[in-house]
Amino acid sequence: MARRRKRKPIPQESITVTIESMSHEGRGIAHHQGKTIFVDSALPGEEVVMKYASVRGKFDEGYAIEIVSPSPDRVEPPCEFFELCGGCSLQHMATDSQIKFKQGILAEHFAHFGKIEPEEWLEPMQQDTLGYRSKARLGVRYVSKKESCLVGFREKRSSFLAEIEACEVLIPKVSQLIMSLRAMIGSMDAKQSTPQIELAAGDEQLAFVVRHMEAMTESDRQKWIEFAMEHEIQLYFQPKGPTTVHKVWPDDQLERLYYELPDFKVKLAFHPLDFTQVNTSINRQMVTKAIELLDPQPNERVLDLFCGLGNFTIPLATKAQQVIGVEGVDTMVKRGYENAKLNNLESVEFYQADLQQDFSDKPWAKEGFDKILIDPPRSGALDVVNYLPKFGAKRIVYVSCNPATLARDAGVMKEHGYRLVKAGVMDMFPHTAHVESMAVFERV
Repeated sequence: MARRRKRKPIPQESITVTIESMSHEGRGIAHHQGKTIFVDSALPGEEVVMKYASVRGKFDEGYAIEIVSPSPDRVEPPCEFFELCGGCSLQHMATDSQIKFKQGILAEHFAHFGKIEPEEWLEPMQQDTLGYRSKARLGVRYVSKKESCLVGFREKRSSFLAEIEACEVLIPKVSQLIMSLRAMIGSMDAKQSTPQIELAAGDEQLAFVVRHMEAMTESDRQKWIEFAMEHEIQLYFQPKGPTTVHKVWPDDQLERLYYELPDFKVKLAFHPLDFTQVNTSINRQMVTKAIELLDPQPNERVLDLFCGLGNFTIPLATKAQQVIGVEGVDTMVKRGYENAKLNNLESVEFYQADLQQDFSDKPWAKEGFDKILIDPPRSGALDVVNYLPKFGAKRIVYVSCNPATLARDAGVMKEHGYRLVKAGVMDMFPHTAHVESMAVFERV
């Protein structure tokens, strides 16, 4: 039987340190007695008083309790629950400084992993920094000792839910409902067996998917329906896995939300559990910029890889002669065709394929393309970029949610004869250290 490693005792005294730099996770980095310390809520150049949160072999972790000499980048966090809630990590940093920090991370990754740098940096994409989050998973927990229900995100440095009354980054309608949700769920029979609520918003609709571990009593069911009716929410229940999700109100069997991309005059439908971008305003900017950079012509064939429900594919089909969208999840392929029909587009086809495995035997993979758009998951698109020479595309736009895998793939693309022409970051998740970016490659 493996021996359990004892945790090192956490020093109780506070210490004063100088923050030398910032980690990619958004924590200040300091040194004390020859050991590295990662300090929450601290910025480079600051002298802070900190307390320890954990002690490890190679580094320690802590959090600032007093700012002795503040950085010029420091601002008052817009959310009163910032110090408690773990949903955001950078609210103490000016938003312009946040985006510079994110661009610095992308540049570091390009240099370290790809041994490459862009010929030109794109202007960062920024817009709404508060009230932007239209998709989220909210934890729910009834605390018997307090006789109170909590709804929201986890505490910093803890697995417990934070006790919040509102959330500045969620869309206002949801933020304003948190206290009502807490009261309503706290009055239910199943208040201790409702672990989460998944929310999704379209341009004009809002949906809640309520996970419940026990069968709903008629009383609880009625409370949820009345809540949904009062606040104009599409209500879904999920008793077990994702396949058990079903719409409860309105009883119209129309399980769709919608968002528009006005620059292309298209409208996309999605199920509340489908993957969509959490920031509507940045998504619109992102799609417009990506297609502008790709510059599809009326006589060109375009390939959209990891296409999802057609976020790029559908607007691309309004510009190019033919667009092929490829996605690993069959449900999303069906959604893509649904959106093509919704927008009366016949120049687009969708295929299902695992793009992180060998796909060379697929008929679409044997065809040539003028241009390619790639929007992979965090693991990147290594199999795809190794196959790129066979497609023969002269220009590629790569949209990324992980700068490390983008940089790695950029290095491989350079070996295959593509130059990194432009790159830039998008503030899809303001007040967090999450980096979304876009890069343009052209064949040498």
